[in-house]
Amino acid sequence: MERWVGYAVVSMFFAGFTSVVAKQGLQGISAELGLTVRTLFVALFILLFAAQAVPLSSWQTLHGRNLLWLGLSGVTTAISWVFYYKALKAGDVATVALIDKGSVVVAMLLAWLLLREQISVRMLLGAALIVSGLLVIARK
Repeated sequence: MERWVGYAVVSMFFAGFTSVVAKQGLQGISAELGLTVRTLFVALFILLFAAQAVPLSSWQTLHGRNLLWLGLSGVTTAISWVFYYKALKAGDVATVALIDKGSVVVAMLLAWLLLREQISVRMLLGAALIVSGLLVIARK
């Protein structure tokens, strides 16, 4: 197994865990306050991680184009998190998390349109299964 696959599996596990512990943390407070507190913890953790893992010489390779695209990624992440927390506060974790994972289909389409990445028949089938799962679980 390639290393990146292992990283993705660990990411999947913690992303699932995140939703459950976030729902617990939202009890008695607003989604907005919960998101704010969580984001402060994320920022602190990432700063400590960067201090340990990113050599000072790496900062010299950072260009305006990197800042532009990573900044845009930060904005889209923030918007996603705002609405995710609003949905998580009101909805069931499994349903909210599954709908959120529909982002895989959005990412696949955007990668095809903007990055010219190839979409195989296998990927189309997987996307169809994700959408089908969304429709089955999200339907009341």
